[in-house]
Amino acid sequence: MLDTATRERIESEVGSSDVVLFMKGTPVFPQCGFSATVVQVLSHLGIKFKGINVLEDPAIREGIKDFSSWPTIPQLYVKGEFLGGCDIIREMYQTGELIEAMNTKGIDISINENA
Repeated sequence: MLDTATRERIESEVGSSDVVLFMKGTPVFPQCGFSATVVQVLSHLGIKFKGINVLEDPAIREGIKDFSSWPTIPQLYVKGEFLGGCDIIREMYQTGELIEAMNTKGIDISINENA
């Protein structure tokens, strides 16, 4: 069950940046393969994002699952909207839907061939 204080903290984080990734670890040091995959996709597209390390806070780690009604981490939010987890983001990237979604939301993309 998501308590009010945790919900407010999550809402604050989701609203703090245009692109927010709730993940295990940090963008520089992801601590699970799924989080690393999403970081790699975002980095390849040159998308600036804020990483929230759910391993640092058990309330956020469990609360984000209730907040989104999505059972797994990582979770990507763009302009306050839940976009998906690793499999969805990877599929959207492969089909071109991720670039389209970012463009629609006004997120700058600068593909980094080295990422």
